[in-house]
Amino acid sequence: VAIFGIERVKVVNSLVNILQDLIYVYTLVLVVYALLSWFPGARESKFGQIIDRLAYPYLSFFDSILPSLGGISFSVIVGVLVLQLASNGLNILR
Repeated sequence: VAIFGIERVKVVNSLVNILQDLIYVYTLVLVVYALLSWFPGARESKFGQIIDRLAYPYLSFFDSILPSLGGISFSVIVGVLVLQLASNGLNILR
């Protein structure tokens, strides 16, 4: 019986590690998305379009909730915070 418990813990830990790695990679995508806004025409490049396709669906949710202030959108900051909270929440499952 203890063997099954140990195996279950290993499986849960492995899944949590994979999910946290995916959250980390997606956080990097969001940071790159934000950095591309600093360079004129960067989002129109092939690389920028790929990053936009990856980031925009997630960020559009926050754009619909949070108004931009003075033309500055805080959706990336809020999106990263939500991902970090999710990552920290996954640690509880360990």
